[in-house]
Amino acid sequence: MTMAMTEAMWLEMPSSGAKCVYEEIRNNVVVLVEYAIVGVNEHNHYNFLHDMISLKVTSPFGNILHHEENVTNGEFAFTTTEPGNYMACFFMNSQAPDGKVVHIGLDWKIGIAAKDWDSIARKEKIQDIELVLMKFQAWVQAIREKLIYMKNREEEMREVSERTNAAVAWYSGISLSICILTAATQIWYLKRFFRKKRLI
Repeated sequence: MTMAMTEAMWLEMPSSGAKCVYEEIRNNVVVLVEYAIVGVNEHNHYNFLHDMISLKVTSPFGNILHHEENVTNGEFAFTTTEPGNYMACFFMNSQAPDGKVVHIGLDWKIGIAAKDWDSIARKEKIQDIELVLMKFQAWVQAIREKLIYMKNREEEMREVSERTNAAVAWYSGISLSICILTAATQIWYLKRFFRKKRLI
């Protein structure tokens, strides 16, 4: 399951195994994650359970950025060090009681969505309109950086595609040359054989 720049969601946990979400994030971006385990009974009422979960967050290269065991809720942040898919996996440590489905409320914020704008406003002593303008400026900068990142990724993909096409063309040429050489050798051998037998 993929996520947007800022998204709160419910994850329905399987009784065994894991539930994972991932997001492609560029380098040097702040990510803030909040989560809490919640249960739904047969009357669809939400209530916090005493069930425990484990959580593991990994980078695109498989480095563990955050790991917790036997928790019901939590909050953590990290800064990305490499571009690619960052994955958060949740594991149930105990099976949910009969008639209850265990959900995890997950709030995943990336980049400027992870900033605490209220604290910034208090610290800088700025008015509401100034705060709105600061947010717009930050959003425009984030969009610009995302477009540059996407353009660079497109160039990388194009280069990979061109290299692959060149390699395929080279191998095709080699294969065709081998086929022609094999056919010519067989024709030469057959002519020689028939001449020896005086059939031609």
